[in-house]
Formats: sequence, C-alpha cells, structure tokens
Amino acid sequence: MANNTFAIDLGTSNIKIYSRNDDSIMVEKNMIAIENKSNIFAYGNSAFEMYEKAPVNIHISYPLCNGVIADIKNMETLIRYFIEDLMKGSIRPADYLIAVPTDVTEVEKRAFYDLVKDANVKARKIMVVEKAVADGLGMDIDVKNSQGVLVVNVGYDTTEISILSLGGIVLSRLIKVGGLKFDEAIRNAVRKEFSLIIGGKTAENVKMSLKELEQERKGAIVYGRDIVTGLPVEREIPTALVDECLDEHFNTIIDNVKVILERTPPELAADIYRHGVYLTGGASQVNHLAQKLGKGTGLKINSSENPVESVVMGLSKIIKDDNYKTVAYAIEGMSK
Repeated sequence: MANNTFAIDLGTSNIKIYSRNDDSIMVEKNMIAIENKSNIFAYGNSAFEMYEKAPVNIHISYPLCNGVIADIKNMETLIRYFIEDLMKGSIRPADYLIAVPTDVTEVEKRAFYDLVKDANVKARKIMVVEKAVADGLGMDIDVKNSQGVLVVNVGYDTTEISILSLGGIVLSRLIKVGGLKFDEAIRNAVRKEFSLIIGGKTAENVKMSLKELEQERKGAIVYGRDIVTGLPVEREIPTALVDECLDEHFNTIIDNVKVILERTPPELAADIYRHGVYLTGGASQVNHLAQKLGKGTGLKINSSENPVESVVMGLSKIIKDDNYKTVAYAIEGMSK
C-alpha cells in the first residue's frame, strides 16, 4: 500500500484513524455539533465537551448507532474534517482501509465503503477488513494460522463475539449490549435508589472509576438533580450498588459467549480452551467484567493492553506487513 494511507476504525463512541505518513493513531470522540441545523459548530472531543450542556439551537449527536452508520451525511463530514486535520489542511489522494463489523447486512457493510468514497477525501483505493480480524492482529495474534481464536469486543453500543481461524471468521454474533447500556443501568439504579437524576457523562465517569474507588473503599461522588425538590445535589453512591446493576448486562454477554462456544467445531473449541478468550473494546475495562466472564465460561481471559485502539492497531499492521494484506478485500461490484 502507498505511503499516503489511512486506516479507519469507526466506533460508536470514538473514531480511531491511523496515518501511515507519521505512523500515528488519532483517537477522537465520534461526535458532531450542528448549529441551527446547518452550520458545523464543533466536532470530535470539543463536541463531546458540550454534550448534555448545549442550548436548543445546537444539536449534538453520534452519527453511528449500534455499530452501523445512522447519519451518513454527518459521518462523511466528520471523516473529511479529521482527514483534513491529519493532512494539515490540504487533502491529497490516499488509500483507505476501513474496519467493518461482521454480523451486519451487506447493505450496512457497503455503507462503510460508500462513506469513505463520498466523503471528498480523494480516496484512490478503499479496502475493508472484518473488525474481529483486525482486533486479533491488534492483540498480536497470528490470525492466519489454523488455530481457533475467540475474540470478544465490548464496545459502546454493541459487543461482537467472534471465532477466528485461517485469517477469516468462522462464527460471529453482534449483540446490542455495551458501554451505553452500562451507563443507563447506573443512571436507573441511582434514580431508583436515591431519587436522583444524573447525566450520561456522570454515569460514564462512575463506571470508569469503579476499580479505583473499590480499591480505596470509597463511594462515587455524583452531582445531579433531586427528583423530589428539583434542586441540584451531591450524593455518594456505594460501589456495591453499581456492581449489582451491571450484573444483568455482564450475564447477557456471558450467555452469548456460551451460545457461540456451543456452536464451535470441536477442534477449534480445543484451541480456545488452550488459549482462552481475548477480551478487548473500550467497555471491556469495566470493573469485574473480565473476572465474571472467566468464571462464567471457565476459560482464561486475555485482556487487551490497549482495548480502545486494538482494531486500528491491527489495521496498521495490515498496512505495514505484506504477510497480512490478504485479510483486506474490496467490496464486490465496487471499482477501486
């Protein structure tokens, strides 16, 4: 692949772009703020700063939903802005590699291809890679040999459970459970237990700081609106309450992993038993998820060192190493 090459992993919460030119990875919030329905007010991390705080005339949204593109126009705008930033303001012709979920329809997969093609980023050649394969490569697994590998990617909106072998995907299952569901569970529990309404960002902060709080034996301090008085208040939320409300979603993930394992051919199941589960994705870092998954499946859990960037790191490997070029493909019926 040419030197001017970009690899894109579109997550619902974060967009990750690898640039071959300076061998760097950019991670930004996959968010856009539109003022008066037409003007781009902010994008990326700066749009996230305004989230849940903006006035009525500024609409802030995620263009992706459940791992697929929900708002193609805004997503094209975001891609163009980010690529322009990476190319220091002047877009030059480049090759693109994009990760796509496996368990989505052909139309949804094609939308990822069209997105780059129509984003006015002077795309010369667009190749796609199955997200789970890129995940495997990002976690230093040799996905091209014949061993069975079980990858569980817990993202913001979805969890993708895949069995890999010989550079391809044997089985895959996409479920609508992820970081967002965890946040909602925390918000509902706090509302029920303390009659307190908290925002999504607050719930996310509680979720991400659980491990530290538990080690320090402290509760989570949250600020929100009291349902009874309507006034802003501060409350301390016990970590046990948060752990309890997340259990249901953890169990859904464990049950779906078991379903995939039940359908796995015996030879691949033997490999998975030897090597364990490879756990990645931004929401996989939530306290106790790895332990509960290990307990529920009876398998060893290999947690990714860099769960947010594992897909884009795998894509960068495909760009740099000719040995892995064959796992990328062009979408049928599309010209280069």
